[in-house]
Amino acid sequence: MVILSCISFSFLYICARCFLRYHIFVILKIDLMDKINAVITGVGGYVPDYVLTNDEISKMVDTTDEWIMGRIGIKERHILNEEGLGTSYMARKAAKQLMQRTKSHPDDIDLVIVATTTSDYRFPSTASILCERLGLKNAFAFDMQAVCSGFLYAMETGANFIRSGRYKKIIIVGADKMSSMVNYTDRATCPIFGDGAAAFMLEPTTEDYGIMDSILRTDGKGLPFLHMKAGGSVCPPSYFTVDNKMHYLHQEGRTVFKYAVSSMSDVSAAIAEKNGLTKDTINWVVPHQANVRIIEAVAHRMELPMDKVLVNIEHYGNTSAATLPLCIWDFEDKLKKGDNIIFTAFGAGFTWGAVYVKWGYDGKKES
Repeated sequence: MVILSCISFSFLYICARCFLRYHIFVILKIDLMDKINAVITGVGGYVPDYVLTNDEISKMVDTTDEWIMGRIGIKERHILNEEGLGTSYMARKAAKQLMQRTKSHPDDIDLVIVATTTSDYRFPSTASILCERLGLKNAFAFDMQAVCSGFLYAMETGANFIRSGRYKKIIIVGADKMSSMVNYTDRATCPIFGDGAAAFMLEPTTEDYGIMDSILRTDGKGLPFLHMKAGGSVCPPSYFTVDNKMHYLHQEGRTVFKYAVSSMSDVSAAIAEKNGLTKDTINWVVPHQANVRIIEAVAHRMELPMDKVLVNIEHYGNTSAATLPLCIWDFEDKLKKGDNIIFTAFGAGFTWGAVYVKWGYDGKKES
């Protein structure tokens, strides 16, 4: 009996030790996984050469430079007007510059995410075309469609792939050829939009930098106010849809303006409060470049001076999914390692959100 008791005790002791070791290993593993952040290690961008000015638009529709600047804040926008070139052309230019700046080899790229509403084709994805053009042999790729909020969604999606510990280099691109869906006889929408692309490289780090948090939202009630009437499965292309100009962007501006102001302001304030950020500790806000009055309203709600808000709408207009990364591409020189940055956007759907980033490097990467 004594021998059996000793054996039983030894067996239980061994089981207990194994149990403890296993759970300590799991806890340590989880702890290590929690320390993986997705840091932005570089930026690339591209805008087409052709510049469409307000003076030129005033010759197309009944408007003026003064009205456009006063109501929207746009002076000019870049347009991809070469025949046979689409969104993938601009995305390739931006991603190629990004890879050069970050000294990244094509074989090392694990994933490409392209946020766009103006894909080259209904299928295949623009991301797959981009992989072929860049010679990416080991990457998988997909498009993401959340219109003007698309790059926010791509940031959080890419960050989660990095946080999984399985991926080391991810390219996220925001690219749109908005001129392909704008009716240049519609004075309400044609002054607003431009074309462009920009890209971030995401990589893992165990330091306290990178994409730290996000709040992303969607509400389908926005469908009637901002959409393209035809071209999808509900209303396929036909002579009727073409003749009635149903393949252009439709927007009810006042309604969209109202929702954009409240949604971007509320979500930006919410993510700041959630992460203990104040007007003193926030270094920069990067808002979607849709309307300068929306941008000013967001800054006012957050009690931030406009010199903490990155704004380039005057020169690019609304490039949809490209506005946020194009802002960073433009103002990269201003950024310092450790800067607290809030990205925020609003788009069709409605979609909106905010992403909190702790910036990971000083200044601009070498071209």
